[in-house]
Amino acid sequence: MLLIKLGWRNILRNKKKMLPAGLAITVGLAALIFLDAFVIGMNENMIINATNTFSGNGQIHARDFTKTFETEKTINHIDRLVSKLRSEDSIRNFTMRAQTYGMLSSPSNVESVILFGICPETERDISEIDEAVIEGEFLNDDDTEKVLIGKKLSEMLDVRLGDRIVLTVAQAETGELAQELFRVGGIFRFNIRAMDRGTAFISLKKNQELLGIGQNVHEVALKFHHLADIEDPEIDFWNRYSVDGNEALSWKDLVPGLEAAFKMSRFSTLIMGSLLFVVVAVVVMNTLFMSLYERMFEFGVLRAIGTRPVRMASMILVEAGVLSVIGIVLGSALGVAISYIASITGIDYTGLELAGVTFREPIRPVTTVGQLTLFPACVFVFTIVAAIFPALHAARLTPAEAMKDSQLYG
Repeated sequence: MLLIKLGWRNILRNKKKMLPAGLAITVGLAALIFLDAFVIGMNENMIINATNTFSGNGQIHARDFTKTFETEKTINHIDRLVSKLRSEDSIRNFTMRAQTYGMLSSPSNVESVILFGICPETERDISEIDEAVIEGEFLNDDDTEKVLIGKKLSEMLDVRLGDRIVLTVAQAETGELAQELFRVGGIFRFNIRAMDRGTAFISLKKNQELLGIGQNVHEVALKFHHLADIEDPEIDFWNRYSVDGNEALSWKDLVPGLEAAFKMSRFSTLIMGSLLFVVVAVVVMNTLFMSLYERMFEFGVLRAIGTRPVRMASMILVEAGVLSVIGIVLGSALGVAISYIASITGIDYTGLELAGVTFREPIRPVTTVGQLTLFPACVFVFTIVAAIFPALHAARLTPAEAMKDSQLYG
């Protein structure tokens, strides 16, 4: 307690000298907390955009369908699969889709698209297609003559709501071309380039009829009750549904670039944190040495009256510890305050594309317990480590050397 009191008093009487080190600890820790909160918020934003926009939390296909997109590769034993999914406790909702490549033709232009046949009622629970419609209306189960296209695609085809366009697809097995006249029933905008210019939606029944696949489908998109429960690709769910020639894929498999982006962001946070810790350590070490040289006479007197070297070193370490605690308290409060304000206002990166995912909502930093425990602990340890060298220097002082140096630096 005596050393703590001495450390506190030494900091107070050298406020101008200790201020740079205190500010370095405060600002460094606050910046690190905010950076980590921002990265976590960005990652959560990307997961939500990647899964809720259209793909879902996971999908089931015929094995290797996502590699070849062959129309003939429909899901095996679809009736049995649907029955199992309906009794699955971890599944909130699911929807079936038929998928193929097609050609849309208008009097002005011809464009290739990825065509999805969707079930409107269940699709609302999985994706945000209905919310993205800016003109017209979302599909109904009976809309066999309507097609939904993206805003950019409508401009490329030079068509408007209500105009008629011709859809051409190749039928499964035979490969014969099937054509049908559709009316533009809705125009959507996701602000995702690939979807707005190269995707179209019709009813599932109509697409099955055009492709000649009967009641079969190519894809079952899933939404789980808790996304965190299925992030591990090794959990039993994926194995149980990767049978009968089918494969179940999590969002990490569907958007592999997303996981790579997360690893890169975590690595970037580690690099930035390390740099901040090094800067703080250097500033603290420099400040303690300045304080030590200015108090050479005081240290000389302490050594002359019999103060042991360990006690001398302890005084420097305690000063560093007290300074660190003050900076940690202020830095934690500042970092949490900035993160909280940013989480309310949001940081607008709408429209920016990263790892194949387009930000559609502002990023809101997320504060965690780890930021208020691990980061402060690391700052404290780095500060103490930075103080070891000045502490050893103080411990090696002799009364004569200290008195001599006090005349040089006094």
